[in-house]
Amino acid sequence: MNGTLKRIAVACLLMFGLLMANVTYLGAVKAEGLRKDPRNVRAFLARYNVDRGWITADDGKVTLAKTVDTGSKDYRFAREYPEGKPFAHVVGFFAPESSSGIEAAEGRYLDGSHPDMVVRRAVDLISGKPAKGASVDLTLNAEAQKIAYKGLAGTGKRGAVVAMDPKTGAILTMVSVPSYDPNPLAVADKAKVNDAYRKLDKNKDKPLLNRAINLTYAPGSTFKVITAAAYLQDDTSRDENTVLDAPDSLPLPNTNLSLKNYHGESCGGRATLLEALTISCNTPFAQMGMDLGYDKMKKQAAKFGIGSSLEIPLSVNPSDIGPEEDKAALAMTSIGQRSNQMTPLQMAMVAAGIANRGTVMKPYLVSKIVGPDGSEIDSTRPKELDEAVSPEVADELTKMMINVVQRGTGSRAQLPGITVAGKTGTAETEPGKPSHAWFIAFAPAEDPKVAVAVFIEAGSAGNDATGGVIAAPIAHDVMRAVLGR
Repeated sequence: MNGTLKRIAVACLLMFGLLMANVTYLGAVKAEGLRKDPRNVRAFLARYNVDRGWITADDGKVTLAKTVDTGSKDYRFAREYPEGKPFAHVVGFFAPESSSGIEAAEGRYLDGSHPDMVVRRAVDLISGKPAKGASVDLTLNAEAQKIAYKGLAGTGKRGAVVAMDPKTGAILTMVSVPSYDPNPLAVADKAKVNDAYRKLDKNKDKPLLNRAINLTYAPGSTFKVITAAAYLQDDTSRDENTVLDAPDSLPLPNTNLSLKNYHGESCGGRATLLEALTISCNTPFAQMGMDLGYDKMKKQAAKFGIGSSLEIPLSVNPSDIGPEEDKAALAMTSIGQRSNQMTPLQMAMVAAGIANRGTVMKPYLVSKIVGPDGSEIDSTRPKELDEAVSPEVADELTKMMINVVQRGTGSRAQLPGITVAGKTGTAETEPGKPSHAWFIAFAPAEDPKVAVAVFIEAGSAGNDATGGVIAAPIAHDVMRAVLGR
């Protein structure tokens, strides 16, 4: 009898142990996977029972994403995006099973699960109120953002516009075209959301991609300001009046090829650095890069943030001047071609670094986090990323970029009563194929408040588009909006 009881007791203990082990396994090991499993209806419904914080701009004055109470027992709250397409790539979307943009990057603040909000979460739990998240206020200038989007989208071209405050790194505009309406991706209906997403994903123009930060492109002649920076930094006796060889054709070492200026134009055989940048001669800048060497060029590029992995808090694809090859390849890299690949954000950072007398500030999109009670939980403090060039070299580059706008290829960016500094760029992609068009600028040159990069993608800009013709007017409108003119 006792033996039987002992066997039963042992069997019960064994089963209890197995049960506890399974509970521990499910709770500690499999919990996250079960929570994210699309078949988990409770998790699905829970996403819509949180009074998610709002996303705003202009110190909370403009609402970019909001939560509305539906009154439904199943889907208590719904997400809406009042401003739609102009802000879609920054704000993102909050879908039944995923999220993107700021909705994803600041999701823990928005849904109230961030450690900074643990007390508030506990109060909501005890009181039986729906969990309430914090609001995220962005650095975007809403009016400039809309103007950037309207200007670019109105041309029917693919591209991106990024504007920054050069003194702080605050991103004032970040537009990618084509864009999309995030509202159909935020409804509490998986089938409808999946259908809407598939249509966007299959679109040949890839509207879901944020061209400002997720794709890199040959920067063309806008990169010449970096080559000029390396050239000036290498020898303090040089300035904008330094005379350079500017042949109509430059033989590329160890090849049967020669580099010519854009459309075979002549730069007169000799030109000052100021003149070479103003009319965007290829040959002197290609020679500069070869003379400086790959290491100096790469080091100078890195000083502007090129090669850095940035979180703004959205993830930014690193820009890169390409691998070390031969002299001929370096000549092409030095004029923004070959394997040289930049994001529009990176080129805005280049303009901003020169505008800020050589200091590149870390770019950021979030101004502050505001709790449900209106109190400030956190705010972004501007941080220096690096010193790209000395203040003296920045001043030289500024003078040259002013000349580009006043007397050169960037004249369409001129603003009445305001000194604008800028550089155009036209980047070849493949032989016989259309070019990318670029323009970078900042204003007012004496006390910069805005730096901007406008990019128009090859194939959508037309067969003979240039940065001065197609990109500079958009930069003009964005700068004017930021400056309130």
